[in-house]
Amino acid sequence: FKDITPHAPLHLLVIPLRHIATLSDAHPEDAELFGKLMVTGARLAIDAGHGPGGYRVVMNAGPNAGQSVYHVHLHVLGGRQLAWPPG
Repeated sequence: FKDITPHAPLHLLVIPLRHIATLSDAHPEDAELFGKLMVTGARLAIDAGHGPGGYRVVMNAGPNAGQSVYHVHLHVLGGRQLAWPPG
């Protein structure tokens, strides 16, 4: 999905069907799901042409990290030089 308030030219969300409110609620048996989220995010960035220049994948966990939707999701950002540290 495209983020409704993008922070970069490419800003996609990868959202699993299974509900987990935040990364802090994940368990070891969720590792495969989170691995699939990462690989899916990478494939989306590469397929959108952002592989050579690079891209960022990030998951916010909790209010201090900026999480506002309490269903885990991965942000995929690219298309410009991304600042570090973020925030």
